[in-house]
Amino acid sequence: MSNTVHSGTGRIGWIKMRPMSLWESQDSTGEVSLAELFTSPTQIGAINKMDIEKVAFLTCRGGWPLAVDMEREIALDQAFDYVEAVEKRDIQKVDGVERDPVRVHRLMRSLARNQGSQASLGTIKADLMANESDTLSEDTISSYIKALKEIFVVEDSEAWNPNLRSKTAIRTSDTRYFTDPSIATAALGIGPNDLINDLNTFGLLFETMAVRDLRVYAETLNGKVYHYRDKNNLECDAVVHLRDGRYGLVEIKLGGDDLINEGAAALKSLAKKIDPKKMKEPSFMMVLIGVGTYAYRREDGVYVVPIGCLKD
Repeated sequence: MSNTVHSGTGRIGWIKMRPMSLWESQDSTGEVSLAELFTSPTQIGAINKMDIEKVAFLTCRGGWPLAVDMEREIALDQAFDYVEAVEKRDIQKVDGVERDPVRVHRLMRSLARNQGSQASLGTIKADLMANESDTLSEDTISSYIKALKEIFVVEDSEAWNPNLRSKTAIRTSDTRYFTDPSIATAALGIGPNDLINDLNTFGLLFETMAVRDLRVYAETLNGKVYHYRDKNNLECDAVVHLRDGRYGLVEIKLGGDDLINEGAAALKSLAKKIDPKKMKEPSFMMVLIGVGTYAYRREDGVYVVPIGCLKD
């Protein structure tokens, strides 16, 4: 991302740079290395120091460098300041087009409600009509989202296209993500306690944080993060694909045995569909979780790794 600096109208100026991962902000112990997972270790081990309250706080604080060393409430305010700056100033500077800050805010709220989905422009328009007093045309929505991408607010995930044994139709729509989960929580006007009281929303926004971290770690390995979903709704939240052809399959879950088992089953189902004559087997399969005591390797070979233990 760009590292240019501009002055803000609020308490602080904004540094336009990519949000930090939990390892970079020293919130992760880094006991499990993504690079090492590509060597398919027979065992891994780490102790997670994060509870659900800490994960909720980090989701709302985000990875903004200025917020990392601030006291809790002041740190949480930074994402709100950032969103306000985007709506009232930054998006206007992309191409000189005047955009209504209220409409930008409504669109960002809709994008926040659709994190981790392949929501079409039509779906977003319908969401705006259902949840707001105003709406935008699909062309206008597209132009607004393009502007948000230009200033690194939005970074969607492209679809991964493996060689499969069968001729399964793969859905090629991008998955919608903000570059940082705190953008979504600020756009929705919610905080850590709201996430804990709404685990469905928490799970979606935790996924945004997990994808953020995976992107940072993958970049250091000359890799990229994709997603997979087919016509039968078999999906994989993240595919970390390296330039040398190695790749890992990742399902992202907030935590709990049932969700971990569900994620592992999806990973194994996808791995079985990949044609070994045309494509390497995955280097690893991982369920990346928010809440859990340990990192470990299951008997079926799937790794379970708390995000608070992961690094590049």
